[in-house]
This record gives sequence, structure tokens and C-alpha cells, in this order.
Amino acid sequence: MKIVIAQFKHETNTFSPVPTPLERFGGGHPPPEGEAVIAAYRGTGSAIAAFIDLATQLGAQIDTPIAASAAPSAPCEDAVFDHVCERICAAVARGCDAVLLDLHGAMVTASHDDGEGELLRRIRAVAPGVMIGVALDMHTNLSAEMVAHANVLSGYQTYPHIDMYETGVRAAKPILASLQGCPLPAMAWGGKPMLTHVMRQGTDDEPNRSLQARCRELEAEGVLSATVFTGFPHADIAIAQLSAVVVDHDADRARRACDELLAMAWERREGFVYRLEDLDVSLARARSLADTAPGSGPIVLLDHYDNCASGGTMDTTTVLGRLIAAGLPDAAAFAIYDPQAVQAMARAGVGAQVTVSLGGKLPMPSVGLAGQPLTVTGEVRRLSDGEFRNHGPMARGQLVNMGPTAVLRVGTVDVVVISEHVEPHDIGCLEAVGIDPAALRFLMLKSRVHWRAGLRRHARAIVECAGTGVCTSDYASLPYRKLSRPIYPLDPIAA
Repeated sequence: MKIVIAQFKHETNTFSPVPTPLERFGGGHPPPEGEAVIAAYRGTGSAIAAFIDLATQLGAQIDTPIAASAAPSAPCEDAVFDHVCERICAAVARGCDAVLLDLHGAMVTASHDDGEGELLRRIRAVAPGVMIGVALDMHTNLSAEMVAHANVLSGYQTYPHIDMYETGVRAAKPILASLQGCPLPAMAWGGKPMLTHVMRQGTDDEPNRSLQARCRELEAEGVLSATVFTGFPHADIAIAQLSAVVVDHDADRARRACDELLAMAWERREGFVYRLEDLDVSLARARSLADTAPGSGPIVLLDHYDNCASGGTMDTTTVLGRLIAAGLPDAAAFAIYDPQAVQAMARAGVGAQVTVSLGGKLPMPSVGLAGQPLTVTGEVRRLSDGEFRNHGPMARGQLVNMGPTAVLRVGTVDVVVISEHVEPHDIGCLEAVGIDPAALRFLMLKSRVHWRAGLRRHARAIVECAGTGVCTSDYASLPYRKLSRPIYPLDPIAA
């Protein structure tokens, strides 16, 4: 028995100016291939690790052609997409009984608005009868092509995504059971014309908490897999919307369960709408909370317009500039992406006083914004190679590379400056640069929801700060051209 196991993950922000070369799919290096895939992912909390474990337990021969995973950014270059697809398709062409894929579900390329659907189509062209199981991100923009070319699709039920491994198990088990003589299950799927706001998709919050809980209830009742995909709204493509897929041996039960989930999401659609707050109001509230909020730990300021895990440049300085100007004490900021500034600080050395032009290097023409560097003077407090391993619960055990990294103290704020895009969802990102959140009164994070995974327990209170960036929380301001209309809440739709 032979199983091809591969990974190809990218969440594409079609408004992002951040390029997506091959090295981005390997954290600044070419993505691992062959045995290096197993070395990189075995023992981690990823879907591909679940595939490897289950196939090993079955005694199967495993072929791991490539594991490519890139931080969200602009559409994937065609040459890069073809390179990874060719590695996977070549492994399938060598012969296999099944294919298990750790994908994202919101990949857009220069030529394909549905990257996953195109990859699956190419695999089917090579091996029309092979069984394919796919693990997907909750932010999947599900397409008819994905469903048509896969046998099993399962997605994360948590945001922050702390059930990646478990999703891999749900995607793989029906495929592996079929290899042992069980019939393949049926899939029922559908969508609703709604853009759910990323800031309201957290599974600690309603309405997504109840939707995902119902998915787990359906599985407890016997359904093989139930998934609600909240979708990724920063993709100007026709298929961007909320969707659901249910996998079961009983096709009628799968259809009823899928329809129930979609109806439940549509009924509660208003709960997915985000209400903006003026930045001045947010900062004033943060200062007040520092004096009144009970408990210990920092007031967390979320710069949610510039989250690299949604394709942001991570170099806008609107919120950071106001934080520095306010002189808020005992503060830190993670992080500004600026390799040039890191190089300048590395040349100066720890303890040096430097003046640097920080951030603002990447213009954002799709949303009409120019880069606005912030000229600051401060002390270089720390230099690091930027590598650390996630503690979890999200992406547990995976090696992370921030690239050359520096900490610059500007007034009362320690600013972390990095050379590779990394969202702060794990305490390891702060430990790697010597920052203890317990010693802070304020902590600015360029994050939306994932920060909760490893850092929420350290926060005394949370303030969401509307800054600038291609991850704008004002979806009405995005210049959609391909998005299917009408769609809620951008357009009036009758119930």
C-alpha cells in the first residue's frame, strides 16, 4: 500500500503587495522535499503530521514529494504554483493507492482564482481513480471543483486554529478505511452569499462558536466530518463566501446536515458584522483600562488592519506611531517587518543609539495607500537569528523563522523588527527576543484572532485598533471586481 502525502498552503490576499516567491513556502528557504518533509513535520500539531502518523500505523509506504506552506500574501506566481504541483503530480504518477493533502483552501494564483481546485484537477488528470483526502483551513473559499475532484474534505473547527492535527485525522480516516474495504463516503456541500468578518470569526465568540459546536455534535451523532468554512474575505474572487461540507456514508443525512449548518449561519449572519471604532477612542480606552482593569499583564492593542496572517505588509506604522507618541509606559510592539532596518541595527550592534526609517517600505496601490515610514531614534536592545519552535497549542512543535531580528527601544516602547513575516500567535515569538509579557503594561500585536492561541492568557484587557493596511476591517472600502454580488453585508439581501 502506497500513500502520497503532501502540503501546499497559501491564503491569498488579492489586495496584498507582498510577493510570493518559492522561498516564502519554506520560511525563507525552498520548501522541504522527500525525507526532509517527515523530519520537519513528524511530531508537530499539523494536518500533515496526522497523515504521516496514520499512514505509518497502517504500515503503508509513504511518498512525501513536498511540503510547501507560505504566510499569506499576494497571488502565487504561476511558476511557483506549477513547480509545487509538478512535484505532487509526479509522485502520484509513480503510482499510489491514495493521496492525502494538507491544503489551505484560499489559494489564488496569477492564472487561477481557485488554486486548490486546479491542483486537484491536475491530480485527477494523472490518476482519475485515486482516492484523495484533503485537510483545509477554516478560511477556505470552497469551490465546486474542490468537491468534484476530492473524495473527502474536512476543515478546521477552531479559530485560532488549534485543531490542525485533528482535522488531518478527520480527512484521512475515511480514505484509509476505504483502503481496507470500506465504501467511500458521500459529500454534501453548499454556500451562502455572505462575507463573514475575520474579526468576528473567532470560535470563542458567537455566532461561530455555536456553528462549530454543532459540527462537533453532528460528528458525535455519527456523521464522519462536518465543517463550516467562514471563508476568506480579502480575496477578490467569485467564490469568496461562507460555505459548509459534510462527509458521511448516508448521502441524505449529509445533505440534511449541510443544509442545517448553512441555514444556521444565514440566520445569525448579523453576528458576523464588525463595528469599527475610531483609533483615538481606542487608544484613550486603552490608557483608561491600564488604570482600571483588574488583574495583571498587559493591555493588548490589536493592530488588526495589518495582520501578516491575512496578507498584510506588517510594516504600516499608524498604530505604532501613535503608541510611541502617547508615551505609554512599559510597552512593546510585535512586530514591524523591515529587513533593511534590521540590517542597519545589526551593523550598529547591541547598545548602539541609531536613527532608522522604520516600516512603510511597501506601497499598497490596491487600496490607494502609500508606505509611510516612521523615523525613530532608539537603542538597539537585542539581536537574534529569529528562529524559535512553537510551544502551541497552535502549530505545536513547528520551527518558525522570523529571519534576522532586532529589538529597538524607542522612548518607552520596545519595537520588535523582523525580516520574515510571522504573526504573533505563540509565546515563543516573544521569548526569542527576551520580552516577558508579565513585565508589560501595554503590548501591541499585529494580529486579529490567532494571537489568542498562545498569548490570550497573558492579556489583562484587549483593545482593537483600526490602523491602516490591506487587511482593512472596512470591507466596503475594498475595490472588489470579481466578487459575486449581491453579498451580505455589502449589499441588501432579503432574508
